[in-house]
Amino acid sequence: MQRRELDRYRRLLLSKQSELTTKNVAGQSPIPAAGNYDGDAAEQAIADTEADLQIRLHQTDSRLLRAIEAALGRITHGTFGVCEICHNPITKARLEAVPWTHHCRDCKEQEHL
Repeated sequence: MQRRELDRYRRLLLSKQSELTTKNVAGQSPIPAAGNYDGDAAEQAIADTEADLQIRLHQTDSRLLRAIEAALGRITHGTFGVCEICHNPITKARLEAVPWTHHCRDCKEQEHL
């Protein structure tokens, strides 16, 4: 992969990383307290569901941040754009859609079987 392309992917990854980091820092506590709401049972259920959703979103953001950091490391080490399973190049279309990916489409599909 050419240096210009790698620089472009690095900028995309850093932008997404900044977006996620800013989102997590900008808000107050990303996870509302559950179980201490002084309302009826329906309101308590809604508060608990909201807390669960926020926990899942926070976990997803954390996994995505780790994947972005790993992709930036692959750029540094010269392995970006190469599938970690089959060692074939990852298509540009896939890298455009998911620049933090470390598997080609075929290997990712096999992972889900």
